Amino acid sequence: MRIPGSNQHGRFLLPVVIVLLLISAVAGGWYYLATQKDKPALPTFATVQRGSIEDLVTATGVLQPRDYVDVGAQVSGQLHRIHVEVGDQINRGDLLAEIDPTLFMAKVDAGRAQLRYQRALLADRQTQLELARIQHQRQQNLLAAQATTEENAQNTAAAYQSAKAQIEMLMAQIEQNESSLRADEANLSYAQIYAPMDGTVVSISARQGQTINATQQAPVLMQIADLATMTVKTRVSEADISRLQIGMEAYFTTLGGRNQRWYGTLYRIEPTPTVENNVVLYSALFDVDNRDRKLLPQMTAQVFFVIAAAEDTLLLPVSALTDQRPPQSPAPDNGTPATVMVPDQNANPVERRIRVGISNRIQVQILEGLNEGDQVVTSMADGSGQRTNPARPPMGMRMR
Repeated sequence: MRIPGSNQHGRFLLPVVIVLLLISAVAGGWYYLATQKDKPALPTFATVQRGSIEDLVTATGVLQPRDYVDVGAQVSGQLHRIHVEVGDQINRGDLLAEIDPTLFMAKVDAGRAQLRYQRALLADRQTQLELARIQHQRQQNLLAAQATTEENAQNTAAAYQSAKAQIEMLMAQIEQNESSLRADEANLSYAQIYAPMDGTVVSISARQGQTINATQQAPVLMQIADLATMTVKTRVSEADISRLQIGMEAYFTTLGGRNQRWYGTLYRIEPTPTVENNVVLYSALFDVDNRDRKLLPQMTAQVFFVIAAAEDTLLLPVSALTDQRPPQSPAPDNGTPATVMVPDQNANPVERRIRVGISNRIQVQILEGLNEGDQVVTSMADGSGQRTNPARPPMGMRMR
């Protein structure tokens, strides 16, 4: 049975209930804050511990052989045979590949035949020169005895000079053909491609039977590299490049290296940057020993440049420093002044001056002022549970 006017009463009571609930929530919150504000501040402590610390500049890099050579073809032709495969260990002078030598052999044979002909012709012309010399000498003797005419003597002199000139021209032609023959013989030798260095065949970019065109540039057939020493080429941001110095230690890990570290020494910082996605990057290079052949070309390396490092030293979280500004590494020999809060005999935080060294933004090295096992305040909690830096304790807290 429906009571007349019940809907009007319901619409009136609903806002009243909501208001009463809000008043109750506000009152409860006020009461909680009033009862909590007088509770004492609760500090959070960190313990001075002994360990190792490194201040690092991180970067990514790519592995490449330090010494390598791209083996190309100096002549055009069909690649007749490839004698090696990727991964083969080779020595300098080993035969790598052959280009069909038929055309080169034909040119060499033609050049040699032409030279034989010209040398035979030279011998004939030298005989003709000797005959012209004898005739010229005879005419000179007859002219002296007035037994011949001046014209006959002049004719033999001209014939003698012409014979000498023809020999000079023929000798020049022989020299030219000898030069061409040397070029043809060189091209014939280039049809056999030999290893220019000891190393490993890391890639082959040509196929057996392929026609090689070396007219404009030498096509690359394969690459040989000495994998005993690898170069790590890293990309360092412009914000960190100024912290690097030639001769500093660096190490890296690889994706499959199971956290193994490889160490090297920075030897080059290239001055020309690259820009990727509006980020300026500089290349920094160092070498690493790879005689065990665990590292391969194009591996990705996570690189760490060691700005400063210390082992078996006292460490403290950076959050315990009251100024919250960790020093730049490397710090001076006697460290950098800093302040921390330590509890006194009554558990009240008091200031203590210390000296710190290496910092990695998470931990800082303690050089003076604290001992292993000391407790240091890292933050304070007021009555509401809100934590603050020890440099800015809650209101009403007594500092000594």
